Amino acid sequence: MPVKLSAPLAASLLPVRGVQLGFAQAHVRKPNRKDVLVIKLAEQSRVAGVFTNNRFCAAPVILCKEFLAQKAGIRALLVNTGCANAGTGEDGLNRAKQSCEVLGGLLGLNANQVLPFSTGVILEPLPVDKVIAGLPAAIENLKEDNWLNAAEAIMTTDIVAKGTSRSLMLDGKQVTITGISKGSGMIHPNMATMLGYIATDAAVSQCTLENIIQYAVNKSFNCITVDGDTSTNDSLILMATNLAGNTEITEQSADFVTLRDAMTAVAIELAQAIVRDGEGATKFMTIQVQAGKDEAECRKVAYAIAHSPLIKTAFFASDPNLGRILAAIGYAGVDDLDVNNMELYLGDVLVAEKGGRAVSYQEEQGAAIMKESDILVRVVLNRGSATSTVWTCDFSYDYVKINADYRS
Repeated sequence: MPVKLSAPLAASLLPVRGVQLGFAQAHVRKPNRKDVLVIKLAEQSRVAGVFTNNRFCAAPVILCKEFLAQKAGIRALLVNTGCANAGTGEDGLNRAKQSCEVLGGLLGLNANQVLPFSTGVILEPLPVDKVIAGLPAAIENLKEDNWLNAAEAIMTTDIVAKGTSRSLMLDGKQVTITGISKGSGMIHPNMATMLGYIATDAAVSQCTLENIIQYAVNKSFNCITVDGDTSTNDSLILMATNLAGNTEITEQSADFVTLRDAMTAVAIELAQAIVRDGEGATKFMTIQVQAGKDEAECRKVAYAIAHSPLIKTAFFASDPNLGRILAAIGYAGVDDLDVNNMELYLGDVLVAEKGGRAVSYQEEQGAAIMKESDILVRVVLNRGSATSTVWTCDFSYDYVKINADYRS
């Protein structure tokens, strides 16, 4: 089961003016499940996106980048689960384009005003006829308060739907931010194997929205890892419908930081939810590396710890075999690291210092902390003032079972 995570209540996901969501059961891969989502945006909306760095990126990722670059005015998003449409070559691109053309026709839009997204099994052709057949039903139930259904419609191996909202005052106007995400396995930064959609009704300039998404993703989705595998389909989209009535926000606006931080908080909550729902996860681990020379070396150390199967299986077993953490720090790639000057903490307990086990540390302390479901691992490098935080989870028997049976 997910680690201290449950599905949001429908009423907790606040409608965003100018964003309508509709779903369908199109039987893309499995019967009787929501697997097609349409998001329709108000005419004046602005959209920004970031995508996977995987060189084998999926057909919909290629099209999303192309359509965003054309600046045609994005008015709709189309998401399917069950098939990633990745590793499908020119045929995959044609099938994704066809889905955009059909949805665009149904909504009175051009094909390049529709962004496509897919998630599911790689190296299989998109059953585009099934996706298209589901579009009328999805359009028929387009509603502003359909966020929970939307969150359920993008799930694959997720156990629970993921979504959150914020409401705040900007320029004397009430502004809403609501976001949903999916992801459970094949999670690794740049970006995780996930889809994320965050919308606000605030008036925001295009340039500012693009700056916000870069800031937010580096504080959230680029700080999570489940298994070290970077997916072919990762996408995060920010949408601003400009219907809240506030003065348009730029980076020079007094409200800029307030909006940026609120959207980042939504992104962080959605990102952490993915880790808490990691495939087979029983522990949620925060890896915090402090006092480094720069953020890059702090991240190296944090990722080395977070990716280690030996460490992740030890946490699953609640086994304080903490020498594995020291080994990971040592091979992280910080070539001039003085191991005699660093400290390792598990929770508030000092585990290692001066190049070895802390005199004050007792294994019973480590065992007690590792039985908890939320665990902090803190490394103090004592080399500077930089810091970095990564969130991850343990490896359990169920992780193997889920991925062994993924195509069944």
